[in-house]
Amino acid sequence: MITKEDRNLARKRRHLRVRSRIEGTAQRPRLNVFRSNKHIYAQVIDDITGRTLVQASTLDKELREGLGNGGNVEAARKVGELVAKRALEKGVSTVVFDRGGYLYHGRVQALADAAREAGLQF
Repeated sequence: MITKEDRNLARKRRHLRVRSRIEGTAQRPRLNVFRSNKHIYAQVIDDITGRTLVQASTLDKELREGLGNGGNVEAARKVGELVAKRALEKGVSTVVFDRGGYLYHGRVQALADAAREAGLQF
């Protein structure tokens, strides 16, 4: 039987494999996604300087009030829109997408699609 720990270890291995090929720069930072059962988080990171430029999650005050459950596709869509809006305000229009070892499906895909529709290019 595959346990929760085994699945998370496999995800972390996939993430390391992806991160060996993907690097965010000042011109094209990395859009990183982390999801838990209750929430979803997105960060735009410049790996050269090691700084997070913008972030958004279902724990943000602007989103928390309107969301019932932070762990569903609709919540992920709103986080994608918010992180794209904040990135565009900071002058970031092009990013490289880091799915965090998760399958590009469901909440991760909804976040990415919403960020694209809001103006981010990747």
